[in-house]
Amino acid sequence: MQPSVQALFETAAGDYAADDRLRERRPLQPDNAPRIKHHGRSYLNFCSNDYLGLAADSRIARAMNDAVDHYGVGAGASQYVTGYMEIHAELEQALAEFCGYERALLFNSGYMANLGAITALCNRDTSIHVDRLAHASLVDAIVLSRARFRRYAHNDPAALNANLDNDDTARKLVITEGIFSMEGGRSDVATLANICRSQNALLYLDDAHAFGVTGKNGRGTCSELGLTSEDVPIVMATFGKALGVGGAFVAGSNGLMETLVQEARSLIYTTAPPPGLAAAVLRALTIVREEQWRRDKLQGLIDYWQRQLDAHGLPRGTSSSAIQPLILGANDKALMASRALYERGFLVTAIRPPTVPAGSARLRVTLTAAHDTSDIDQLIAA
Repeated sequence: MQPSVQALFETAAGDYAADDRLRERRPLQPDNAPRIKHHGRSYLNFCSNDYLGLAADSRIARAMNDAVDHYGVGAGASQYVTGYMEIHAELEQALAEFCGYERALLFNSGYMANLGAITALCNRDTSIHVDRLAHASLVDAIVLSRARFRRYAHNDPAALNANLDNDDTARKLVITEGIFSMEGGRSDVATLANICRSQNALLYLDDAHAFGVTGKNGRGTCSELGLTSEDVPIVMATFGKALGVGGAFVAGSNGLMETLVQEARSLIYTTAPPPGLAAAVLRALTIVREEQWRRDKLQGLIDYWQRQLDAHGLPRGTSSSAIQPLILGANDKALMASRALYERGFLVTAIRPPTVPAGSARLRVTLTAAHDTSDIDQLIAA
C-alpha cells in the first residue's frame, strides 16, 4: 500500500532521535534571573542570550506598557501602509546615532533583517564571500539572493583575500559576524575591512552577539575596534540578546538603506513591529548606554569562569566573549551531559549538527550579568 500524500511530507521524531539530532522545546516559566522554572522546578539558566540581564528589567517593561496604553498592542499594518509610527522613527534615529551611521531600519527579527538586507543588495551579478561558520540566517539569505557565493575558512582573513584575488566580479559582498554565535570567537573585522577596501568589496557585519556588550557604551564591534561606517558600510544587530527585548535593525548609508526600503521583501511584506516593542528597545538602549557596570560585571564573570575551568582541569576554548562552548564531539555525549546537568538543576543546551559542524557537538554555556560567581561555582561542581 502506497503512503498517503501527507506521509510523504512527514518525518517521524524517531528519525531524528536515531542519531541524537532530535530538537525539543521546553515550556518555561520565569523565575528570578538567572533562574527559570520548568514544570515547577527552578533551574540555573546557563544558555540564555540575555547577556546584560535586561530581559526582565521593570523599567523596560514599564516603557512597553506605557506605549501599549498609548499606541495599542499591534502596529496593524506594514510599515508601508499605516504600521510605521512615530515611535518606530524615533528608535531608528536613535540607533543610527548610537552606531554612527546615517540611517537605520527596523526589522521584526535578526533572521528577517539578514534575509531582507542581503536579498535586497545582491543578485545573480553579485559574488558573496562568507565565513564558513556564519549563522544560518546569513546562509539562507545568501542562497535566496541567487548570488554566486563562496565560503572562506573560518576567521581566516588570508583565505578571504586569496578568494577575492580570484574574483573579478564588479559587485562583491563580504559577510562576517562580530562574535560567532556558536563559537564565541571574535572576528578580525579590522583586517577584513582593510581587505575589502583593497579588493573593492562591501563589508556586511552581523553584530548580533556583540551589540550592547562590546565597544564604548555597548556600541558593538566597530566601536571596540575604532572602525567607522566607511570601514564597515553595513551592520545588522538584534534586540533580543543584550537589550533583552526582540527585533533587529540594519544600519548604513542613506543610499544603502534606501535600497532596502525599496527592495527588502521581509521589510515590505510583513506587519511592522509592535509599537510597544519599539518603546521597550528605546528604554533598553538608554540603559545599555548608561550602565557600564553590567558589561564590567559580565567580563569579570567570563574571566572567573575560565579561571575555574583551568583550576578544575576542565577543557575550554579560546573564546573571550559571554559564549563559552564546551566541545564534546559526539552528539550523544553532548546530550547526555546536558541531561545530566538538567537533573542537577541546570539548563545548558546541547548544540548539535547541523547547527555546528559534524563531530563538534557541544554544551553552549552562556554567561550573563544576572549571574554571580556562586552560580558559576555550582555549575563547575556539577
